[in-house]
Amino acid sequence: MERFVNILIIDSDLGVQSELKKILLGSGNNILIADTISEAMPILEKKAIGIILVNIEDYSDQLGLLNEMRTKSIVDNIYIILINREETSVKLVKGLKYGAVDYITYPFKPNLTRTKIEVFKTLYFKDQRIGQLLKNIFPEKILHDLALGGKYTPKRIDQGVVLFTDFVDFSSKAKVLNPLKLIGNLESYFTKFDEIISKYNLEKIKTIGDSYMALAGVTEKEPLPAVRACLAALEIRNYMKDQRDVALALQRDFWEVRIGIHSGPLVAGIIGDSKYSFDVWGDTVNIASRAETVSKGGEITITSSIQEKVSEYFNLESRGKIDIRKRGGSIDMFYLQEIKSEYCLYQEGKMASAELRTVCGLIPMDFEQMRRQILNRLKSLLPENIIYHDIPHTLNVEKAAIRYAKLEGVSDQDMFLLRTACLLHDCGFVYRYHENENFAIGVSRSLLPEFGYSPQQVDIITNIINATKYDVDPETQLEKIMCDADHDYLGRPDYNEISQKLRKELGENGQSFTDKEWCLFQLKFLENIHEFYTETAINLRQGGKENRISNLRKQISQMEA
Repeated sequence: MERFVNILIIDSDLGVQSELKKILLGSGNNILIADTISEAMPILEKKAIGIILVNIEDYSDQLGLLNEMRTKSIVDNIYIILINREETSVKLVKGLKYGAVDYITYPFKPNLTRTKIEVFKTLYFKDQRIGQLLKNIFPEKILHDLALGGKYTPKRIDQGVVLFTDFVDFSSKAKVLNPLKLIGNLESYFTKFDEIISKYNLEKIKTIGDSYMALAGVTEKEPLPAVRACLAALEIRNYMKDQRDVALALQRDFWEVRIGIHSGPLVAGIIGDSKYSFDVWGDTVNIASRAETVSKGGEITITSSIQEKVSEYFNLESRGKIDIRKRGGSIDMFYLQEIKSEYCLYQEGKMASAELRTVCGLIPMDFEQMRRQILNRLKSLLPENIIYHDIPHTLNVEKAAIRYAKLEGVSDQDMFLLRTACLLHDCGFVYRYHENENFAIGVSRSLLPEFGYSPQQVDIITNIINATKYDVDPETQLEKIMCDADHDYLGRPDYNEISQKLRKELGENGQSFTDKEWCLFQLKFLENIHEFYTETAINLRQGGKENRISNLRKQISQMEA
């Protein structure tokens, strides 16, 4: 599996820059250059740099700058390697004391230099993996506090929101279902719940059996936590209803979910000495659990504390006062029905409008729903003779664009616009084979506003799609990334396999080639028409593309011999 990392070289010597780049290019290394640390700082603030190579001799009296680079970096686990012209020196020792992890000596030994870089790449990706696993266990705020002080002090939250779900008649299903099937179903549903909870910036706390617990307004700072919790609950409920409808159509058993939400004071903290667990305590948790318990299958019950915060945005149905067992007393509860028409898309009460999403601190467009719809449309409508520009191609382009965008330091908002363009750029093949981009642009303009995309965002997306035409040169960073992602395979090892799919598709659509004609067709495109536009793509794929050109020339020579 390819692993990609940004490596930043800081050295004013052009010869050193050139030699290091020549040694390190390839193997997923995206090489960036800065003459000075001052030039490097903006790069560190924008792009995720995994490894820095810095000339210690240029900064022997300013070693504090090494710590400043760590502070400016958007990556926590950055590895600094010193470039030195002596095997041992006081400067080198000081540099290591200031946080550098190793050194390389000029003139460079290519094999040793590559080996050291590979070691720290491995450590970098291991740190990334560990960090991701920790983020799946603890909220980011808690990880930050643990990293700084080694502990997290319990905190009282005045208005935390607690959401509970469980499945109706789970115990009876557990008795008759195969255990592996039961766990498989739970995993499938809880994975979808995780996706929805993350989408609305809630925090999953835990699952206990068939129960799922999440929080809002406790570990994150986005506004209107009660509204976001209700939006998440509606999406979970609607997803389960869709699953039920499919099961009924196929005459299969189905699962129903019930949901409860309550808001109030609680305490959040970590328990345990060797195995940490983040949890919340308080009467609010008990009442939220009770709201879930008294709900019906396929329904969401909220308490009066939630109703006060969300009644402006949702249609509700009063349930009157409900007794709270064990605790005693009663509390007003309501069924959460749907989003009010003025705050939803399509007037169906299911999907929040861009305005509602914005006031909740969410991205204004519903990207996931859009993505699901366009992939389903491609799956059902793409002609059978579209063999290359198929769904796997669309997904590969999206994957490559995400990779390039991360290495290029693209913002989260722009990332969604870029991914949207990737998903839509080939949908014109549903209507026609040649000049399909104009149809994709038309689909984008009609479809995207339905998912909350603004006119300005639609313009950006259609410009990105337009840049994939052969006679258009990309201008913006997003357009360049799109073009490079669309042709990412030109420099990949699987080029031959993918190019044969293109040959077959062209043949199915009236453009057949002999073997020699196909080689000449490819060579002309690679040599005279195509180019990579971003520095990242040039670093990562240009070498592979040049190998393709060399191989094609050899094949043509053999055919002509």
